[in-house]
Amino acid sequence: MNSGTSSLESTRHLLDRARGGDTNAREALFARLLPPFQRWARGRVPLPARSLLDTDDLVQETMMASLNHVPSFDPAHSGALLGYLRQGALNKIRDALRRARARNLKEGTAGRVPDPRPTPVEEVVGRERIAQYEAALSRLHASDREAVFAHVELGLSHREIAAMLGKNSPDAARMAIKRALVRLAKEMESGGH
Repeated sequence: MNSGTSSLESTRHLLDRARGGDTNAREALFARLLPPFQRWARGRVPLPARSLLDTDDLVQETMMASLNHVPSFDPAHSGALLGYLRQGALNKIRDALRRARARNLKEGTAGRVPDPRPTPVEEVVGRERIAQYEAALSRLHASDREAVFAHVELGLSHREIAAMLGKNSPDAARMAIKRALVRLAKEMESGGH
């Protein structure tokens, strides 16, 4: 058995144990998922929400809330837990933006010009391309979406992605990523048409 498979079984085993109420397994999942999730979250909190939501707090709160719901979480596929965390973080960001807008309206600052400086991610990719990327990513099949997410946003190795996606080897993960990126590029070009 290769280490990618044992890593996958280990994560699944931890998830099963955590779903059964094992707090040690829950803590082990937290420790395993924290670094890649922190990498993904960097630069994701938009400027208007930054005074209300720190990135480290976002990660901690999302992971705690998500892992509290592990007993009712039913993973549809490998990598579903990271997708669940990602969606939870995006929901928290949206809530913080709503609170920031409401606070600005209440304080009479709604008419002020927002800080035009882009987030670090926006500087690299550009706001429009991020919107295109997110829209195209949402149209991909779940397995392709998870491959792209793990590779592009989390920066995981091919071995880690093989474990996450249930692939037999890092080379199989590399090929899955390559195919998913081709599909993503086609979706970005077509704009969903």
